[in-house]
Amino acid sequence: MPSSTTTLAAVAAGCTLLAYGASRLTSKSATTSTDLALTDLDDEILSEEDCISSDDVVAIFDKLFLAMQNVVVQLSQQVQQIQMSGQMIPEAQLRGLLKAEFERALVACQAQVFEENDVDADCLEEATWEFMEEPDKYPKVKRVVERFQKLYESMSGEDVVGWTPSKGKNTTGGGAKKELSAEELIKAATLYFETLTEKMVDIAKEYKAAEKDLKDPKVSQQYQMEASSDANDAAEEKLKSEMDIVMSDFRAAVDKHSRVPAVGQTLGMLQIKQQQELMAAGVPM
Repeated sequence: MPSSTTTLAAVAAGCTLLAYGASRLTSKSATTSTDLALTDLDDEILSEEDCISSDDVVAIFDKLFLAMQNVVVQLSQQVQQIQMSGQMIPEAQLRGLLKAEFERALVACQAQVFEENDVDADCLEEATWEFMEEPDKYPKVKRVVERFQKLYESMSGEDVVGWTPSKGKNTTGGGAKKELSAEELIKAATLYFETLTEKMVDIAKEYKAAEKDLKDPKVSQQYQMEASSDANDAAEEKLKSEMDIVMSDFRAAVDKHSRVPAVGQTLGMLQIKQQQELMAAGVPM
């Protein structure tokens, strides 16, 4: 009988090409003392060379994304090993463990990336939120930040995608939650995974048509970053348009119904099918 760890392992593995966020760029619960005050800029005048550009932000988030993507893969494998040993972990506890391990790895990862790029964490945060206030002017920044936030969301279960300090302070509450039955969840999961896989395969075909070798590490990284955004967006839009389901409700349904045998079995089969189709398309696994 598939356990809760089987179910969440399938979801985690399915999310290895999704996006997620640095702790300070996803936390709704940050105190006002650490929130970025966009109007309280330092009086110090910086030269153009000292300023963090939008391209710098994109490059840094790309590096963090690739590094943390490997962490998510490792976490999903660990969850599967736990399940294979016969251990049962409650969903809430497992979510907490995944979040804690993700954030622990992120602290070490971002310290290294910041040092390599010679940037200060506070300066990067300030620059990022300033660019996020003008998404039409800096669409690449918005894309990489939300890609980060999405994977963090998939690990933590917290609704953080699109959050910024200004939006967070002005938020009055989200819409009504939609509760899914186990049968509706199975249908939604099938639609989500099939759309996700189809888009990823299509992108792989485009790379092959352009004579890009997915076995080349640099090409593979480019593919991962493109697929993580485009495929996930396509799958989320499909869920919304065809079943009127948002990701927060989808995740909540997974947590609620994870002990239902049919749910765990379906997610496991979808995961295997996804891996087989991606391997057939020449995507390194």
